[in-house]
Amino acid sequence: MIGDDPALRSAYRLCRDRTRREDPAEYALIQLVPAALRPACWALWAAANAIDDLADDRTATAGERAARTRRWIDALERELTAGTSPDPVRRALVDTAVRWRLDLSGLRDAMAEVAVDAHGRRFADWSGWRAWGRGNLLPWFEQVRDLFDRAGVPVALRLDRQESYERLLDGMRLTDILTDLSADLPQGDLLLPAEALDRCPGAEEDLIGLRWSPAVADLVAHLTELGREWVTQPALTRGMHPGPATVVAALADLLLAQLDAVDAAGPTLLRARPRPPFLTTARLLAPARARAALAWSLTPVQAPPARRVEPHLPPAPPRPLRRPVFRDPPPHPSGERPPRIPADRMPEHVAVIMDGNGRWAQRHGLPRHEGHRAGAAAVRDVVHGALEIGLRHLTLYAFSTENWKRDPEETGAILDLLRQETRTYPFQDLDVRMRWHGRADSLPQDLVDLLDMRERGTRDRTGLTVTTCVNYGGRDEIARTAAALARQARSGRLDPDLIGEKDFAEHLPRPDMPDVDLLWRTGDEQRTSNFLPWQTAYAELHFTPDYWPDVDRRDLWRAITEYTRRQRRHGAAEPAPPAPAAPATAPGDGA
Repeated sequence: MIGDDPALRSAYRLCRDRTRREDPAEYALIQLVPAALRPACWALWAAANAIDDLADDRTATAGERAARTRRWIDALERELTAGTSPDPVRRALVDTAVRWRLDLSGLRDAMAEVAVDAHGRRFADWSGWRAWGRGNLLPWFEQVRDLFDRAGVPVALRLDRQESYERLLDGMRLTDILTDLSADLPQGDLLLPAEALDRCPGAEEDLIGLRWSPAVADLVAHLTELGREWVTQPALTRGMHPGPATVVAALADLLLAQLDAVDAAGPTLLRARPRPPFLTTARLLAPARARAALAWSLTPVQAPPARRVEPHLPPAPPRPLRRPVFRDPPPHPSGERPPRIPADRMPEHVAVIMDGNGRWAQRHGLPRHEGHRAGAAAVRDVVHGALEIGLRHLTLYAFSTENWKRDPEETGAILDLLRQETRTYPFQDLDVRMRWHGRADSLPQDLVDLLDMRERGTRDRTGLTVTTCVNYGGRDEIARTAAALARQARSGRLDPDLIGEKDFAEHLPRPDMPDVDLLWRTGDEQRTSNFLPWQTAYAELHFTPDYWPDVDRRDLWRAITEYTRRQRRHGAAEPAPPAPAAPATAPGDGA
């Protein structure tokens, strides 16, 4: 499965042996995946561990550790282009990237963070701690998800389970920190937020002094209980392929066993790394192995063949770690350029209700689904215009929960078009990050997989974020958020009497979506139609008569220009009139 290259076989064998020796639990989990995927998993684990080892090597100064880590990353950058490496771990990783067509650029920021870690970390609260932990772990786990995608077994995560996925990784990070206290504390590393340490006065000083005390015991008991809560995410694997679901369930079981070992260690936790009893681990893994064997017997996975490069042809390298160079969007056929908008007047987030596709088709004597096809061309041009003008967020209402009431032929055509546009992805060479928002329920699973795959594949792009709302309803979103808050209150994590707007916003399915500054609707209708009611609470409204297929980027520019002329007070009194300023230059006015 690896090929006949002795050096490459040796490199993968080294990655396997390091995994088995240094992290038996991780090795046991990798044994639950198909044999064809195991070498790639060993390579990914060994690479992540190699970088951590460089950052943790206390025989060197912090500056030296950071420099060594950066040199390792720079070498990988060059070797991805060359297609091989003299370093065995990087050789296996480069081969994995080439063989499985993995995009390792998503690891760039995670690797760079490890270099920063060499100088030590301190966290004020859980929020900062989570951002750090997820920034380190998520990119590596996303590589494993991409690996399964390439193998034909997509690990689809429904949007409403993304929080469960991230909580599981939070639990994994917390378990690792508690397990490694005996190694980290003598080096001056205490990777817990002040918010947690302050809960048990005196615990921080005792931990730094390697003293077991009642305060430390209380802190460890609290954190292990918190870790169990985060690790226990049974809803995460519902509907997932049984193979990956078995791996995720086994990961959770092993983490819970490790937390039990931390709890039982007592004072020895500060002197030695706790391990679950061998029989406990064996009892958990035996049924997992049986379930995994059955699952993979029903879904055989084959590894891609080893690279065979003709002597006169160079190997096709994987995408490098550095950010790709994106091209500019094509200009509008008219030659018009976007208006110059002052930065302080530019909206951050424009949301669009793309109305009038069906009526446009009827006006042209065409079936309604042809209007949606014409509307897709308008979407592309508007996205190009959003990039040109420098917009940060564009959200498009593509398919609402109410659209299921339409004729099945029309809804089927809309979903087919979404499937086609997501698969072909016309913005591949542009700095466009794609996301989707809505319920996975009722949507075809292959469309959900495509939307998830496209979102993961563009997650590191930093230009325009385009969010497509599919099977979305605003009241439904609010009801789901209320249910999430109710679960938090029932578990005791939130006081119902103290729930405020910030709590509500944090429990939305897309909590990181910024508020909408400008809501634009085409088609000569003047209503918001259950679209982003929370996020548009203070949005400026802009209605235009043209049907969506007749729209292009110049209409977006006009909408933004109109937005700049409005005063946004958010309920405050009207300020004194400002000094006269030059208006934004409108499209076609000689920009």
